[in-house]
Amino acid sequence: MVLVLAGAVLVVGYLALTPLFVLLYGSLSDAPPGAVGNLTLAHYRRAYLDPEFYQLFWNTLKFAFGSSVLSFFLGFYLAWVSERTNTPFRDAVRLFVIVLFIIPGILETVAWILLFSPQIGLVNLAVREITGINPGFNIYSFGGMIWAEAMNLYPLVFLLISAALRSQDVAMEEASLTCGAGNFITLRRITLRLVLPALLSVLLITFIRAVESFEVPALIGVRAGTFVFTTKIYSALQRLRPQYGLAGAYAIVLLIMSVVGVFFYYRLTKAAERFATITGKDYRPRRIDLGAWRYFNALVCLVIVGFTVMLPVINLLWSSLTPYMSVPSLEMVPRLSFQAYEELVKLPFARKAFVNSTVLSFSSATAVMLLTSIIAWITVKSRLRGRFLLDNLAFVPIAIPGIVLGVSLLVFYLTVPIPVYGTLWILLIAYLTRYLPYGIRTASASMIQIGRELEEASAASGARWLQTFRRILLPLLMPGFVAGWIYIAVVSLRELSTSILLYTQDNVVLSVLVFDLWESGQYNSVAALGVIMVIFLVVITWTARRVGARIGLVD
Repeated sequence: MVLVLAGAVLVVGYLALTPLFVLLYGSLSDAPPGAVGNLTLAHYRRAYLDPEFYQLFWNTLKFAFGSSVLSFFLGFYLAWVSERTNTPFRDAVRLFVIVLFIIPGILETVAWILLFSPQIGLVNLAVREITGINPGFNIYSFGGMIWAEAMNLYPLVFLLISAALRSQDVAMEEASLTCGAGNFITLRRITLRLVLPALLSVLLITFIRAVESFEVPALIGVRAGTFVFTTKIYSALQRLRPQYGLAGAYAIVLLIMSVVGVFFYYRLTKAAERFATITGKDYRPRRIDLGAWRYFNALVCLVIVGFTVMLPVINLLWSSLTPYMSVPSLEMVPRLSFQAYEELVKLPFARKAFVNSTVLSFSSATAVMLLTSIIAWITVKSRLRGRFLLDNLAFVPIAIPGIVLGVSLLVFYLTVPIPVYGTLWILLIAYLTRYLPYGIRTASASMIQIGRELEEASAASGARWLQTFRRILLPLLMPGFVAGWIYIAVVSLRELSTSILLYTQDNVVLSVLVFDLWESGQYNSVAALGVIMVIFLVVITWTARRVGARIGLVD
């Protein structure tokens, strides 16, 4: 057991702490990676004394706050309607939101640009053709940035809040209704207060995700002339002479903002026990009868998911089949073709990107869940001293934004004589580091539900720990294992902010290929690649759930 603990500590410590130390050292060194230099504060003075720094800070705060608030209200409304009311079409709403969650963020951003770009936006073109008036919708604005990022985030809000509402005892709500309070008063005074820690935690998570967002600021913000810290870091590294120290100084600020958010998240989750309503007594879910209002809510929900899910997806499909951007019409049907898909196949890096992304997605999901399953056993089941430090250590990367992690690993592997830069290994290390916190939360929650008597019986029968883990614990962990595997596989395949700094021609991935194609103006190829990625991710998710369920039943 000591060897298991030591090995887990070494792996997790290497993944979690190396980026932090390297980032700090790189921001203080006056030499490029691979050279020995002197410690200096010149990069911090250059970054923080620049008047542009404060505008960057303000832009980042406004962007993160606006995106998180808008996504929170949208996700909460859909979750409440789906989980706690008798509104029709609840299952359809849930399905559409899950589909939107699967779609990579860069493709969602591209879809909104194709809809609301002043020149090629489908909505602008349609209104102009029908009315002859230019509506003036412009996605290239600060409001457009907030809208696009909120659309990327609200499916996560929906999933997290749905889980909180689904597990809530409704006895207090029934008592409120019995006393004569209406549905709205009960929602405001009872339901919202009981799930307050979960709501605030979700709001903080979306704020942190918006702070570290790269896709929307890069594709929309730069064109709009609005920079945030992530795009500033990227631009510092894309110059003829990359400014690693300056990028590190900016990255430290981004890291501090994320750490502050994670600190408040910890404070909120620690206080969650005061709001517990589920005890040893039986409880049952209850749906609120909205009366005639349920049809109005159904209409609102269908309009929301239709506009935020179906419209972008249909636009991507239409754009991939047309020779140029145009409004759907009968006149355009004869001109539809698969030319964009044929050109995509001929691209020299398309096949390599698909293979690389598939390998990285499967490998990172499997490695993270296996590693975190072992860590979860150590922290939950063992009696080894210091085991809880291991759990906290595995959660450290949650505070490291993706682009900050990319800067750290870029500097580190350009400095140390480990030949992983330019290979898939550096991206695999990055994905393992970034998604370690998500795996540990899923694995720990599943491990807690397994009683100790099963392990004791196995040990009494002469089985070693590895045999017990492989033949007893792992099959019992399968539902949580598969859920975590699906999530990490999906987010690994759609990851951009870290990959954009670590990729080369040999380890290019799909998200980076989409970014490069968009930057070069190949919009139809981007749409075609987007359709392929969405179908591929849906197939992965469906297959993993079916296989996981079958394995769980067999074992």
